[in-house]
Amino acid sequence: MEACVSAATRLTGALTQPAQGIATGSVAPDFTALDQAGRVLQLGSLRGQVVLLNFWATWCVPCRQEIPWFAEFQQRYSARGFTVVGLSLDEDGWAAVRPFAETHRIDYRLGVADQSTVSSYGVQVLPTTVLIGRDGRIAMYGVGVPERSLYERAIVGLLD
Repeated sequence: MEACVSAATRLTGALTQPAQGIATGSVAPDFTALDQAGRVLQLGSLRGQVVLLNFWATWCVPCRQEIPWFAEFQQRYSARGFTVVGLSLDEDGWAAVRPFAETHRIDYRLGVADQSTVSSYGVQVLPTTVLIGRDGRIAMYGVGVPERSLYERAIVGLLD
């Protein structure tokens, strides 16, 4: 986990409090990235869906624990208006992410986070996960790996 903290610190420039405005009920900052298929991935285009936004890295052991959960959630709840987006903080970008995603059969949308997105979400530790409601507001902001059931209860609550 310490390595995960170090990498987030390198990307943000310092270990600080989350960005101002990052709190439950605040509007999630918009971002644009390219996904694994080369398509534009913009948070604003997902308005109306419940979005689980996960900041992760291929080398982050706790991040790997969550990947199967997120893939299962994507499969189980996508028809109800739910989507998972994973933004990688790997320094090698797609060179690291593509083979990892293929090997681990990640079937939800992935992108590579830029400095602006990392800063706007106040990412300090990996994994950091933000659950965003259909209205574009942050419903949950979590650091580390909570119980799987916590995610699922929150997702179902937002979908109902």
